[in-house]
Amino acid sequence: MKLSGLHILLTYQCTYECDHCFVWGSPWQSGVLSLLQIEDILKQAKDAGVRSIYFEGGEPFLYYALLVKGVRIAADMGFEVGIVSNAYWATTVEDAAEWLRPFAGRLVDLTVSSDVFHCGECLGEKAQNAIVAAKWLGIPTGMISIAEVESANAPQSHGQIEDRGAVMFRGRAASLLVQEAKRVDFRQFTECPHEDLREPGRVHLDPLGNLHICQGLVIGNLFEKPLKKICEEYDADAHPICGLLLNGGPAALVDEYNLPHASSYADACHLCYEARTTLRERFPEILKPDQMYGIGL
Repeated sequence: MKLSGLHILLTYQCTYECDHCFVWGSPWQSGVLSLLQIEDILKQAKDAGVRSIYFEGGEPFLYYALLVKGVRIAADMGFEVGIVSNAYWATTVEDAAEWLRPFAGRLVDLTVSSDVFHCGECLGEKAQNAIVAAKWLGIPTGMISIAEVESANAPQSHGQIEDRGAVMFRGRAASLLVQEAKRVDFRQFTECPHEDLREPGRVHLDPLGNLHICQGLVIGNLFEKPLKKICEEYDADAHPICGLLLNGGPAALVDEYNLPHASSYADACHLCYEARTTLRERFPEILKPDQMYGIGL
């Protein structure tokens, strides 16, 4: 497996507690990287041939000093560096510019997440402030915006509104947003529609060192084994979860492990997340950590 990108979850903590969050981010979450850990991770990433580093969370700006230093180190090492943030800090354009000034010339992308789950509107005032300030400073910007759940009783949809993405029913969304969603027979979910589980290109690293090929689906721990070695040893087809997903999708997890299940689910992520939740006791080193499954919150 060759990686080009590593997305570092600086922390599981967040200023928001959005219903659609993959990682159960909230003000009460625990887990944050230290500066020494960040330096070690970046060295491992360079050794493994990674070219792009993103800092995200949770909300990475909650640990601002670490974020500034981490971005500086990563940029100086030659990585393309990006940040994903909800822009809670952008109270005015002028204030946002001061928050962003240390990143000018070092970021290839600032992606702002803003939608009805964050602030009750598609593009909140703080997100707009952040985007304007970033443009002042010459920082390229992007936007993540998720559409509301399409109800089972709603008329047939003709695509997502204004290029907003659809909710993926994993993490908190699998608990809080599925009740009104349209359902599909579980046997139709015969592939993973979102992740390339054989050659993912980019993976996520959480504050505990876990390397996630999908949120809550771990292929190794950087604090226990070097990233380069994890990549060299990863065999997707032999992996007890990824192998089945590659050869039959979430429905194959249900069949292979004879799991209890409903007749229909909101999407492939919903079935996969519920199946993995059931399998956690059997595969504790693969389906972790508790934070990704809403345990202890």
